[in-house]
Amino acid sequence: MASEPDETRDGVGLTHLDQPLLAGDPVTKRQLVDHLDAVAERMLPLLADRPLSVVRARGDQRFMQKNLPKGAPDWIRSVTFWSESSQRDVHYALAADRATLLWFGNQRAIEYHVPLATADEPWTATHLVLDLDPPEGADLTPVVTAARAVRRVLQEAGFEPAVKTSGAKGLHVVTPIGPAEMADVHAATRAVAARAERHEPDTTTTAFIKADRGGKVFLDATRAGGATVVAAYSPRVRPGLPVSCPLDWDELDDVVPGEITVATPDRFLTGPTWTERLGAARPIPADLIEEGHTIPVARVAAMHEGKRRKRAADRGEA
Repeated sequence: MASEPDETRDGVGLTHLDQPLLAGDPVTKRQLVDHLDAVAERMLPLLADRPLSVVRARGDQRFMQKNLPKGAPDWIRSVTFWSESSQRDVHYALAADRATLLWFGNQRAIEYHVPLATADEPWTATHLVLDLDPPEGADLTPVVTAARAVRRVLQEAGFEPAVKTSGAKGLHVVTPIGPAEMADVHAATRAVAARAERHEPDTTTTAFIKADRGGKVFLDATRAGGATVVAAYSPRVRPGLPVSCPLDWDELDDVVPGEITVATPDRFLTGPTWTERLGAARPIPADLIEEGHTIPVARVAAMHEGKRRKRAADRGEA
């Protein structure tokens, strides 16, 4: 028998609102739902028309969900794409309204991830993204240096990028782009990362294999193709539910990502929205695309390098 709702918002029944979301953490489902409700106006334009993947959590269990669950309300819009990896159709939700966001919150969906393309044009990216990850044990200081190097490269290419916390340990540097094929966007992203590494060779790296990074900030240029990015204003499945928060460039030196959570709405409900910070799209310069196509795809290069190292190790053992 279905539980009686604790309350109803926008026609969505909300249940068990006072239950904690994560094991050993006091944040409740009510706090998650209240957060999603508060950010809906800012967040929904970032999700609309993009296939949605969510991370749900209960206690110490968490999983990413791409398929819209059976039994979901028929008013939730969806789109179907064939998945080569799983060899089946995946029915993605399209979060187009407040009620959909509240429904997912009631399903204990904490993280909200979307691709760089819309459902209508799945092979045409709308944004270029650099995901900057700190080395193990480091604070945000080297990531800020890396973000400024990426910003410099993008400004030299004619862009005015925006920056946000990832909600985890790092930063995302993002800029909207004119219509471009995904392969060219992927290439341009590699070129941006390579140029930023040349600006800051002592503190940044494009090495995909973790053991090769030497304690440097990883300039992750793989957020293209089928990859997704956590949306601005989305919480993360971490203690306290930190939030992916838009930032001003001049406040980076003072930011502690873990302190921006669902309990600190003043940090992300005031000032320009993420959409406003991103501004107008600009075309990718041809030289950036051309340079990027000369740089091997990181995952493919890492796979071949891993095989080469294994063969070398096997020969050594022999």
